[in-house]
Amino acid sequence: MSDATTRFFDELGRHGHERLLRRTSGTIRFDLEHDNGVDHWLVVIRGGAVQVSRGKHEADTVVRTDTAFFERMARGEAKPLSAWLRNDITSEGQFKHIVLLERLFPPPPGARHPRSMAPGREPA
Repeated sequence: MSDATTRFFDELGRHGHERLLRRTSGTIRFDLEHDNGVDHWLVVIRGGAVQVSRGKHEADTVVRTDTAFFERMARGEAKPLSAWLRNDITSEGQFKHIVLLERLFPPPPGARHPRSMAPGREPA
């Protein structure tokens, strides 16, 4: 298991509540393929509260990719929706969760929030 993948899911689970997901409920299972098999991660979202666990559980949406590509998403180097359009990830179930994924993954390395670039503000 890669450090980027483990760190991503650990931080997501520790964060607990995502304000941007406050009107969202559902489950997303990530099936991450590698040479020795498949790792399963389950993300449960209930009114913005996020819980993460391991295991092959039923889910509203199942996202499949290889571990190397998932690591790129976990580091912010690739975005889920464009990855889905390029078929770098595949999914079954509710499409709305693919769009939701954009909110769970980090921004690209070196990205800045638009407000930090507003006149009169120093870049962070």
